[in-house]
Amino acid sequence: MAPANKAERKAVVDASAWMFNVVTSVGIIIVNKALMATYGFSFATTLTGLHFATTTLMTAVLRWLGYIQSSHLPMAELLKFVLFANFSIVGMNVSLMWNSVGFYQIAKLSMIPVSCFLEVVMDKIRYSRDTKLSIAVVLLGVGVCTVTDVSVNTKGFIAAFIAVWSTSLQQYYVHHLQRRYNLSSFNLLGHTAPAQAGTLLLLGPFLDYWLTSQRVDAYNYNIVSIMFILLSCTIAVGTNLSQFICIGRFTAVSFQVLGHMKTILVLIMGFFFFGKEGLNLHVVLGMIIAVAGMIWYGNASSKPGGKERRSLSLPTIRQQKPSNLSDSNEHDLKV
Repeated sequence: MAPANKAERKAVVDASAWMFNVVTSVGIIIVNKALMATYGFSFATTLTGLHFATTTLMTAVLRWLGYIQSSHLPMAELLKFVLFANFSIVGMNVSLMWNSVGFYQIAKLSMIPVSCFLEVVMDKIRYSRDTKLSIAVVLLGVGVCTVTDVSVNTKGFIAAFIAVWSTSLQQYYVHHLQRRYNLSSFNLLGHTAPAQAGTLLLLGPFLDYWLTSQRVDAYNYNIVSIMFILLSCTIAVGTNLSQFICIGRFTAVSFQVLGHMKTILVLIMGFFFFGKEGLNLHVVLGMIIAVAGMIWYGNASSKPGGKERRSLSLPTIRQQKPSNLSDSNEHDLKV
């Protein structure tokens, strides 16, 4: 009976982690859209730096209260992670500016096969035929929903290439570092958030000026816009934490595949709040295909042989077991 209870508890925690990520991710998209479109705060990189500064404050408070115990992450690993993460943020912003929306969406979809490639090469993961087909179905469905006009130019392609690979590597390393150094999601955020906050707040205003020709210090701040910035930063703490929890418990590929449910929800909420002009037959069909693919992926990847590691040679650096907040990251052999 105990194994069944443990499995049920894991299923509940897994579902809660996904729901936490979906709610915070969709919430921050809506808040940021209002902040940028309605109030003209178009400084995306600087805003991301503020997000990580708020996350740093949260981890510092939790550590001070004793909920997060000390842990170790080598400086070389931290620098590598921050490099990938910051290139991901900058690359995505530049890719969106230089590419059509359709090509930008194709680039985002290509993160799934790139993440699969990284897991196959670095972790010796083997996918079953059904798992591969289910991933293809998800890509098809989301592509039908989101890809419209597609135009490609050289500098846009380079920006998208950098964004896709850096994002895929960043998400791979979230899972790798938690498993390799036995870090909880809170501990890993405690290491990475300060470095990302410092670099993005230092470089963000210059990059945003290059992208928008506007200075963040010259923005016309008012009570409402400041409230939206604070709300965005608050939700971002949950978004950052839930991403680390989900990737730590699963893998970057599962996070990418099932994470496209957020894309579907954003489309549905956009139709609900902003009108039904974009709601047509091929979009609805794409949603149905994507959701069916996600269900198929969840079923196929959970079966024996659906997604398994061929070798388990990666050594684990043992650390002092974190406190009651650390159960967000269980280092199971199953992927």
